[in-house]
Amino acid sequence: MPSSPEDTTDHRDPSGSPESLILHATDNGVSWITLNRPEAMNAVTWDQRERVIALLAEASADPGVRAVVLTATGRGFCAGADLRGAPVAGDRVPGDVARTIRLGAQRLIAAALDCEKPVIAAVNGTAAGIGAHLAFACDLVLAAESAKFIEVFVRRGLVPDGGGAYLLPRLVGPQRAKELMFFGDSLPARDAERLGLVNRTVPDEELAATARAWAQRLAEGPTRSIALTKQLVNASLDSDRATAFAAEAMAQEINMTTQDANEGVASFVERRAPKYRGI
Repeated sequence: MPSSPEDTTDHRDPSGSPESLILHATDNGVSWITLNRPEAMNAVTWDQRERVIALLAEASADPGVRAVVLTATGRGFCAGADLRGAPVAGDRVPGDVARTIRLGAQRLIAAALDCEKPVIAAVNGTAAGIGAHLAFACDLVLAAESAKFIEVFVRRGLVPDGGGAYLLPRLVGPQRAKELMFFGDSLPARDAERLGLVNRTVPDEELAATARAWAQRLAEGPTRSIALTKQLVNASLDSDRATAFAAEAMAQEINMTTQDANEGVASFVERRAPKYRGI
């Protein structure tokens, strides 16, 4: 099955461990996940994908992590999927491709959507194919002015995967989504912001500092409240009003058992700034 990077992708076999190709550090409650294969425009291999999924799951479970930033090195954010690192299989039979997508690209996108901590995509360069969808699956998207987004699948005669046909209509509406997917044109960051795919576009040299500032604000916020809010917003896109209202009421019920909710109310009554602990 072909991969979905741009033609500039370096097609040499990736070298190095997943730990060196996906950098990770936690700083002041923020988990930084950095794609680090710049010579290949950060096209994601099988083992890199698994490491990102694992790191997002770890962020959900770790009370010391209160926000996540997903970014990359070099001039590309992620040029798509590079499947050459996948486990070797025998001859393809019906069902293999669907299983590969279900257990691969879709799991990666779901990991960002389902992460219990807010996830910021700091898009430093080209985001193509599954790379664009990974950014769109994050809760907030910051983009460098030089960044661009490409629904590259149609250029290869492929159907979009990694949740693209699910994410884009919900972000920009079906007509705009079809335009992006039917033509596969490169979408500059400023245009992506205008369409609502990007929260904010910043000069390239300000991307890291802006991502750090946003992540720190989130890390100092009421973590469980934000997690429940994320769940409500994501679920609302597939819910009727009665279901959404019931989920909202239950989220409030759950949230009022947290220390942060009590602190928020107390700080309001006492007319002081709240000090949230993420619990």
